Amino acid sequence: MAGRVAVVGSSHVDFTILLDKMPKVGETVVGKGFRVSPGGKGANQAVAAARLGAEVHMVSRVGRDAFGKLLLDNFRINGVRTNHVFEDPEAHTGVAFILVDSAGRNMIAVAPGVDLHVSKEDVEKASEAIRGADVVLLQLEIPLETVAYTVEKAWKQSVPVVLTPAPAQPIPESVLSKVSVLTPNEVEAEMLTGVKVQSLRDATVAGRKLLEKGVGSVVLTLGDKGALLVDEEGEFHVPALPVKPVDTTGAGDCFSGALGVALAEGLNMKKAVVFANTAAGLSTTKTGAQEGMPTRKEVEHVLKSKAT
Repeated sequence: MAGRVAVVGSSHVDFTILLDKMPKVGETVVGKGFRVSPGGKGANQAVAAARLGAEVHMVSRVGRDAFGKLLLDNFRINGVRTNHVFEDPEAHTGVAFILVDSAGRNMIAVAPGVDLHVSKEDVEKASEAIRGADVVLLQLEIPLETVAYTVEKAWKQSVPVVLTPAPAQPIPESVLSKVSVLTPNEVEAEMLTGVKVQSLRDATVAGRKLLEKGVGSVVLTLGDKGALLVDEEGEFHVPALPVKPVDTTGAGDCFSGALGVALAEGLNMKKAVVFANTAAGLSTTKTGAQEGMPTRKEVEHVLKSKAT
């Protein structure tokens, strides 16, 4: 049975240039390709979850412009429900400019636009979708007060929350203490704990510090080192999927979206992390944040081949 996932977060359009190498400050580098595609951490997670089989409700905003229409059409094509994606006439649809080098690494700059208008009132209008969800997914490209309000609302209704603390910024312990699963990368973990994460041991220390702040479980996403689950039972490391990355844009969002799907379906944390790690690894083998999100069939094929 499909799990139900509510995603509260950002929706914007990505403008991506493919390069041989990243430019230095003041340097111009000629690109090898260009594309316009749907993005935003919230939207990425929603599309990832929908492609993996969940019933997904998106709570977000788009501008009353051509880019907003593009995003709404894309949600519908991917099976994401848009009843609570509100058109905002006061600002432009959010945009991101992304540089991707030949090794698949990326640099991103964002102009949030309507992402900054996603409000507590929007969340209140989506109360039924949040209350009926098996898992709520959140990120930090919308106002922190909206994130905090959603966490509180979900917590009161006993709905688990998976929070991706990106872009990196301080988060009050009053919020962290009501988060079921936190999914930071190395930079975000350092921001929240002061621990520079350069090894699995460092990741464990950072994870333990986050548990002390009240987080239920921590899953650190460590790029080519895979993922590390830290919870009351101990630590569980999953190596990165052995693939050649083409574009890592959206891989962290894919991880969180897939984790939400697995938890919504009732998998335990270890199995959920393996599922999410596999989906995220597959997402790096294709270009584009949402275009690269794998299907359930692709993920299950890899999981079955690893089990035999």
